[in-house]
Amino acid sequence: MSGSTRRGIHFSRLYSFSCFRSNFRDEHSQIGQKGYSRIVYCNDPDNPEQVMLRYRSNYVSTTKYTAVNFIPKSLFEQFRRVANIYFLVVACVSFSPLAPYTAYSILAPLVAVIGATMAKEAVEDWRRRKQDVEANNRKVKVYDKNHTFKETRWKKLRVGDLVKVYKDEYFPADLLLLSSSYEDGICYVETTNLDGETNLKVKHSLDITSPLHDVNAFHQFKAVIKCEDPNEDLYSFIGTLSYEGQQYPLSLQQILVRDSKLRNTEFIYGVVVFTGHDTKVMQNSTDPPSKRSKIERRMDKIIYVLFSMLILVAFVGSFFFGINTKKDNENGKLKRWYLRPDDPTIFYDPKRSELAAFFHFLTALMLYGYLIPISLYVSIELVKVLQSIFINHDQDMYYEETDKPARARTSNLNEELGQVDTILSDKTGTLTCNSMEFVKCSIAGVAYGRGVTEVEKALAKRKGDISDNMQRSGDDDVDLGRSVKGFNFKDERIMSGRWVYEPQSEMIQKFFRVLALCHTAIPEVNEETGEIAYEAESPDEAAFVIAARELGFEFFERSQTSISLHELDHESGRKIDRSYTLLHVLEFSSARKRMSVIVRNVENQLMLLCKGADSVMFEKLSKDARNYEAITRDHIKKYSEAGLRTLVVAYRELSEEEFKSWEEEFLKAQTSVSGDRDSLVDEAADKIEKDLILLGATAVEDKLQKGVPECIAKLAKAGIKIWVITGDKMETAINIGYACSLLREDMKQIVITLDSQEINELEKHGDKEAVSKASSASITNQIREGKSQLTSSKGSSISFGLIIDGKSLSFALSKDMEDSFLDLAISCTSVICCRSTPKQKALVTRLVKKGTGKTTLAIGDGANDVGMLQEADIGVGISGVEGMQAAMSSDFAIAQFRFLERLLLVHGHWCYRRISMMICYFFYKNIAFGFTLFWFEAHASFSGQSAYNDWYMSFYNVFFTSLPVIALGVFDQDVSARHCLKYPILYQEGLHNILFSWPRILGWIFNGIISSMIIFFFTTNSILLQAFRKDGHVVDFEVLGVMMYTCVVWTVNCQMALSINYFTWIQHFFIWGSIAFWYAFLVMYGAVSPTVSTTAYRVLVEACAPSPFYWFGTALVVVSTLLPYFLYRAFQTEFRPMIHDVIQKRLGRAKMMDCGKDELSDGDLLVGR
Repeated sequence: MSGSTRRGIHFSRLYSFSCFRSNFRDEHSQIGQKGYSRIVYCNDPDNPEQVMLRYRSNYVSTTKYTAVNFIPKSLFEQFRRVANIYFLVVACVSFSPLAPYTAYSILAPLVAVIGATMAKEAVEDWRRRKQDVEANNRKVKVYDKNHTFKETRWKKLRVGDLVKVYKDEYFPADLLLLSSSYEDGICYVETTNLDGETNLKVKHSLDITSPLHDVNAFHQFKAVIKCEDPNEDLYSFIGTLSYEGQQYPLSLQQILVRDSKLRNTEFIYGVVVFTGHDTKVMQNSTDPPSKRSKIERRMDKIIYVLFSMLILVAFVGSFFFGINTKKDNENGKLKRWYLRPDDPTIFYDPKRSELAAFFHFLTALMLYGYLIPISLYVSIELVKVLQSIFINHDQDMYYEETDKPARARTSNLNEELGQVDTILSDKTGTLTCNSMEFVKCSIAGVAYGRGVTEVEKALAKRKGDISDNMQRSGDDDVDLGRSVKGFNFKDERIMSGRWVYEPQSEMIQKFFRVLALCHTAIPEVNEETGEIAYEAESPDEAAFVIAARELGFEFFERSQTSISLHELDHESGRKIDRSYTLLHVLEFSSARKRMSVIVRNVENQLMLLCKGADSVMFEKLSKDARNYEAITRDHIKKYSEAGLRTLVVAYRELSEEEFKSWEEEFLKAQTSVSGDRDSLVDEAADKIEKDLILLGATAVEDKLQKGVPECIAKLAKAGIKIWVITGDKMETAINIGYACSLLREDMKQIVITLDSQEINELEKHGDKEAVSKASSASITNQIREGKSQLTSSKGSSISFGLIIDGKSLSFALSKDMEDSFLDLAISCTSVICCRSTPKQKALVTRLVKKGTGKTTLAIGDGANDVGMLQEADIGVGISGVEGMQAAMSSDFAIAQFRFLERLLLVHGHWCYRRISMMICYFFYKNIAFGFTLFWFEAHASFSGQSAYNDWYMSFYNVFFTSLPVIALGVFDQDVSARHCLKYPILYQEGLHNILFSWPRILGWIFNGIISSMIIFFFTTNSILLQAFRKDGHVVDFEVLGVMMYTCVVWTVNCQMALSINYFTWIQHFFIWGSIAFWYAFLVMYGAVSPTVSTTAYRVLVEACAPSPFYWFGTALVVVSTLLPYFLYRAFQTEFRPMIHDVIQKRLGRAKMMDCGKDELSDGDLLVGR
């Protein structure tokens, strides 16, 4: 693409005009002031003045910890949890005489749990460290004192260094582009790592530096850059270059950002401006907003409840201990003489019973510490990580076409997927493919294109008038021969060159010539096949260039100064080559909503070619060139109703005088380095884009993704509300809503819009205050009317859909109106927000999240959806055509919208159920164990004596009960994945938080207390008053402790077996293995010297195992303890079943009958709720 000689007009100027010399005025006063104080000495990094500035090195670290701060910082993270602080205090106090057990028995499990979590943090941080080392040690060529380029590592680069980067290499820092392998100093950059977009961006150097092409040219090169300080803004740069006594303004077009890649350019030369953590990519690498699931937040409250219970139990124990202690030496009578109340200590003194009770309170706080599950947090973290691995490896959410699996980018929100109340979705690229196809067009008032879109089919089906032609439209591709990506146009009147015979052939020629010239696409020729592919900035632009090619205007070459076409001449009917000199490109922006090019043709005519949104283009038309405006508007409306995206195409001829006068003003605006440069450029462009001649309009289709209607219908059946927030026109959005089943025929529409005659009249007069006042009143009235419709239809089966446009939304989101708008919206089944800005998307999401207090999920695919994704409780990014920025900012990433069905209804339901049951079971097993200590202490006159050996208690949460609950959290399923999808109403268990409601949590706590009572009282009353062994020996303290502990281990593990719905060999191994390990531990620990094993010395082998009573008593107590829960579940399943109970019951019957019938109605499933 580079030319062999320099020309007067350079290709770089097509993209920006800051290469021209600037006339510096007052607006440059920002340079040198606060925020614009950076000074870079180019090719002179050792300059004393620059050394004094002490800029950061190019070393980059993304790790959370360093070798120095890992231990203190990681410990701080662990002890932010109140439960861990409690256990730390207990461990410290356990070294005092107050402790009811040895210090090491409480310290060991705390160290194990904290150590495991810290090890996990260390492994994750080490992986980040390895990535940093790899990046910091990449090689780049830097200009040294010997006037040659030598290789060095990225981390050794300094501000001011001159570097050379080759094709397909990453930029090692933020660079100022000096020159490139192209003579004009342009280069192509891929920014996938920054914004996820795969299209190439064009960058260019200043004219003054572009001749620097070889090593010798840099011998005397010295310059000074003064620019903005490091900041995170990827889309602007303000600075100046002082070179050879002159100053030149710098813009973003000369900046090459770190971690972007050089493409389609052999090499570039650049100067390092920002290094390391000062680079724009590192300035943007902030942590995403911290999100916690509702279950995790409620879990914290339960911990506080347990702490309250702990304090209450400790208080009760110390209260009665104080009373009993006081009675031990009442009026000189020694009641419990064996405790020697006549020889008291500070911990037991009948004369100071209050002080003794206080110390007992401290002892009890440690003794009953097992009410707080020490391993809960680390177990949940482990389970969530394993759940995320299952999500990542789900083959049913793998998209083969793009080789993209589902990705859980965080494991904190797995269970939140099972509680989603509202989904807020983007449309383009999320519900649709974002793969545009040219389908129809309107030229000179004539509509062309006979294809039928999916939306038109849905529209016709809704109206009940599907014609045979429409039914056959899907088969038309066969007749056309080869299919062309981006082109789905069918019309025999203008295809195959027949447009030359049309009455308006000249207008048709100009129309497609505009499409072939008005773009920034780059042609890439396949050397083997000779076929031309286009690298375009958007799918729409690629579709226009392809359409022009297919209809006789093939864009095949772009040089520094021209665009060349193979054109079909309408007079001769032959293909000819025409070259157009490209003078300026007025780029598209969301504010301008249009794009223009200024070209000079071979006849020396100056032409402005323009395409843009109808909302701005019609007002730019010449008063004398509106012949086809009314009919074109009508065509655009019909195209929008068919779900198509439309653009208006126009042109005008320019005189030499007008062009030169405008160009001078435009270049002056372009060379400004003030903060409002963009607005100055837009104002200048606006002055030339006027008096346009209308040619027609284009219509491209963005097809729905596969499975979208079915997915939305299934999610609606699950009780999930779905909102679509899009930038499309209202007609397009409504018809897309019907096509994807978001809107239904039986649904009434509430439409809120400011497109009224009264508002339009006020806007024409330009009285902004009057427009605002009238608009606000209109929206208030429309919301009130909508509410009245909902009120009047209460009790009926009518459902409503709310549609609101962007202008109306800006008023509806105001402080005085947002509550009433939200009340209306949440009462509707579906909501569509049209013409919405990215900011409005985020504001609507925040309103729904805070206003309803329920879980919101946002899903989108583009950079404009990032705010919405981060604002929602759960952000799901689509890794689609618009790049990876949404996916990189999300909590979960999927390749297609339809995978959301499985993510929520299967993984969401399972994860919610597993985590809920896991937490409830954790509290149950700890309360069942902890309260046996309380009952024993009451039995022992609240003496503070523990019922169990120290190491029994230490290993309870770590070895004997932890693995089964982890298996539950990872593997349990109430129904299979197929039935989760088949019966979406099952999802409502999470939607209504049935499995983790306060009644259910308190029910499990009550079950734990009942279990502890049965274990203690049944055990003590059955063995204390009779012989335990053949030789007549009765039970002693050690045997009682072992028997009670055995009953606890058996009970909580069998309770797990009763709760599990889906057994695998892993569950069996962990449940029965935990019980077996208890016996193995007793044998091994009991074999150790009695000075170490104390009360456990040979207790199983010599005392318990030989006694049949130990085995029969254990079985009796365990069965008795499990019986209440078993009877409760039997009653509930039969008379008050939950949804999953009904499904399990019916499926079980169907399986037993071997009839294969497992169909259930929603009515069947709702019974008993």
